[in-house]
Amino acid sequence: MGLTLFIILALAEIALVVLTFTRFGEKAAWRKNRAAVRLGEMVLLLAMLLIPAVHMKWRFFGVLMVVSVRFIFAGIMWLVKRKKDDGMKKKGWSVVNCVFSIILICTMLTPAFIFTNYNGLPVSGEYEVKEVSAILVDGSRSDPFEGEGTKREVPAHFYYPENAEGTFPLIIFSHGAFGYYQSNTSTFMDLASNGYVVVSLDHPHHSFFTKKTDGSVVTVDSEFIDEAFTVGAGDDISYEEIYEITKDWTSLRADDESFVLDSIKNAKKSGELNDAWHTEDTAIILDVIEMTNTDKIGAFGHSLGGASSVELGRERDDIGAVVDLDGTVLGEVTGVKDGEFVGDTTPYPVPVLVLGHSDDDLTEEMVKNAKDGKFYICEGANHMDFTDLSLLSPFISNMLSGESKVDNEKFLHDVNDTILNWFDYYLKNEGTLKEINI
Repeated sequence: MGLTLFIILALAEIALVVLTFTRFGEKAAWRKNRAAVRLGEMVLLLAMLLIPAVHMKWRFFGVLMVVSVRFIFAGIMWLVKRKKDDGMKKKGWSVVNCVFSIILICTMLTPAFIFTNYNGLPVSGEYEVKEVSAILVDGSRSDPFEGEGTKREVPAHFYYPENAEGTFPLIIFSHGAFGYYQSNTSTFMDLASNGYVVVSLDHPHHSFFTKKTDGSVVTVDSEFIDEAFTVGAGDDISYEEIYEITKDWTSLRADDESFVLDSIKNAKKSGELNDAWHTEDTAIILDVIEMTNTDKIGAFGHSLGGASSVELGRERDDIGAVVDLDGTVLGEVTGVKDGEFVGDTTPYPVPVLVLGHSDDDLTEEMVKNAKDGKFYICEGANHMDFTDLSLLSPFISNMLSGESKVDNEKFLHDVNDTILNWFDYYLKNEGTLKEINI
């Protein structure tokens, strides 16, 4: 849509030049035509933004603002000088103005070029889905990124079936490095529509950005970014250093997840929210917790969030199933020997599904050693194809993790179906495990 709009606006600017060269070369006529073109551009943008099918309208606000300001300026100039016979418009300046206008329009349409009109995937369940959020403050932990005296805050975003009777399994999600709680919204929506309460976390300073209880914005920590790129590249860093760094990462995230799960279970038991909870929707949160079956809990995540979810499944005895989306199993590493990572040889106690885009010996060994495990390699996929970013912005997705060779919409739909089937089987005891074919 961004490209189509750019072509229309660029043609309008070119048409103004053509009219100046062929029929209306006088300055007064040029000013009138310029005001008319600007008005047409503004009307076109406003009409497009009023169409319900156009999503993420913020992509066009920049170009709308520019076109509106330029229309006002052009209109004023025409009204002020419309009766003045001030000669012919210089054709060279008409061309320069056209080129400048096209460059400016192209620049302001950059968000529309980068992001698509994506508005989620159709859900497969019967329930309408609602969302409510809270920030939980862990009084027992200091935030390692902020030092002593600052308590760890964990934003939690609930996706739940609306107007549903009964109770539903609880699933907790952890995003990837530099990720965001909405990274897999299509998965949350599909699960909730099928009768699950999904809680997606933000991990402050690991998340691209999030908010604290005081309203301030917390962005991803620069040192964490540097460490992540260093570990990812594997250059000039020992396996021992990687082990220590990544152990801190997964432990912090698993502690966030455990804290939120314990807080939900305590609220379920007591029927009230304690001082850890900060939300403007207390009644709604309590209703959601009331419909949550805290005896049936699943965990999943993407990338580093997948690794921490795997660790959570080993640490807690109330996790019924785990899904790891193209994450490592860093939490399963117990040390380094002879220049290689050593994995936990104790059988993994929870059914675990790992969907990845490439082979990994340590993951394969862990899955073989699990109570019930599957490791499926999705040929042709890249790392971000396991998230909604592949549909929201294929440009950014491919830039971050290489060119994708899959049909992104079909791929993500198949991934969501596989996750739903896994949790249905192990948390609801429904159906049979389907053969994975992604």
